Amino acid sequence: MQRIRLRYTKRGRLRFTSHRDFQRAFERALRRAEVPMAYSAGFTPHPKVSYANAAPTGTGSEAEYLEIQLAERRDPDKLRELLNESLPDGLDVIDAVESRTSGLADRLEASVWEIRLDGVAPETAGHAVEAFLAAEEVQVERRTKSGMRTFDARAAVARLEAAGREVDRPDGNACAILRLVVRHLTPAVRPDDVLSGLRATADLAPPVPAAVTRLAQGLLDEETGAVTDPLAPDRDVATAAPPTAAGLSAAKATSGASPAAGEGTA
Repeated sequence: MQRIRLRYTKRGRLRFTSHRDFQRAFERALRRAEVPMAYSAGFTPHPKVSYANAAPTGTGSEAEYLEIQLAERRDPDKLRELLNESLPDGLDVIDAVESRTSGLADRLEASVWEIRLDGVAPETAGHAVEAFLAAEEVQVERRTKSGMRTFDARAAVARLEAAGREVDRPDGNACAILRLVVRHLTPAVRPDDVLSGLRATADLAPPVPAAVTRLAQGLLDEETGAVTDPLAPDRDVATAAPPTAAGLSAAKATSGASPAAGEGTA
């Protein structure tokens, strides 16, 4: 058995796919790529795929994660290439590592989001951010399956800043960019909850829907607000791991004749 962890994207129009839509597309890609999946036991076996903290429907992402379990060993980079040939454009596997540590989901402590606000001046967004951060709590409402729920959106925000991108707007229209770091708490606070909080604290109401993209997720450094790569521990273990007996034998076989054989040809 082998476990491989994948990082994939949701870009362009594919950001509107639901998590269930992605699951179906990914499992079709596994079949097309002839990946030797391990399956669950029971009356209706399913491929062993673990999804972690999927982004909300309608948001783009550069940092979605999942883990698959294989019945036979495969090279992670070759597997990534095969999956990309079978997935639609916009759903792209951009990283693959062999799982050598436990607790991938536990490492997804926070997310970095970029929120593009067309029609909002950077100065206006900056004042709204200041008001939001100055508040001790910001109560927002969101409709859930069990009805309307009220919760504090401020507590989950580790960092929030505003900037502008005038160079992106040759037509002269204003465009503010928010960079947001949100802790993964319960209940989960999403970018649209923070936008609701900005509306509540500073009456910030973009004229068009915001374009939201997740840039990263992983462990959160509380001092700097940085979010680190959750696959780094697996790479570190792979780098530090001593060569196996099989690996040493293969290396010896490809290095040419042994010293004893060399002496015999003199």
